[in-house]
Amino acid sequence: MRFTGNIEAKTDNKGRVFLPACFRRILQSEECDKVILRKDPHQQCLVLYPETTWNKLLDELRARLNRWDAHDQMLFRMFVSDAEELAIDSNGRILLQKRYRDIAAISQEVRFIGMDDTIEVWAKEILEQPFMSSEEFSKELEKVMQREKGGNNE
Repeated sequence: MRFTGNIEAKTDNKGRVFLPACFRRILQSEECDKVILRKDPHQQCLVLYPETTWNKLLDELRARLNRWDAHDQMLFRMFVSDAEELAIDSNGRILLQKRYRDIAAISQEVRFIGMDDTIEVWAKEILEQPFMSSEEFSKELEKVMQREKGGNNE
């Protein structure tokens, strides 16, 4: 699954929002009728994980953590306890509960950003400014593409 694009939408009074049709088609092609919602650990946005992507991520995280180490268990607990399974209704909507909308500062207008195998959900107001300038993006992309695979090479 590969999600790309930057699509605006609006939540209704109950917090329901239409998942963009282009993203729904990708999910439907993979017979995925639910997604996992979680706050991004680094940014003030929400992340939608298709169920298969979420399961791979959990398997990878679990493999890196020791079930018998209290710190590792706390880390895993923090990661999974803040996640929620969402069904995509027959109209193509998902429900963003109030606590998640508050976490991401979402009032009504949102932007869905396709991020390869996940979809980010941002408050439109937060994305009024670009993530970085065009010049900075160009320089950083050049650095990344010159790195050796698997290393930082900086």
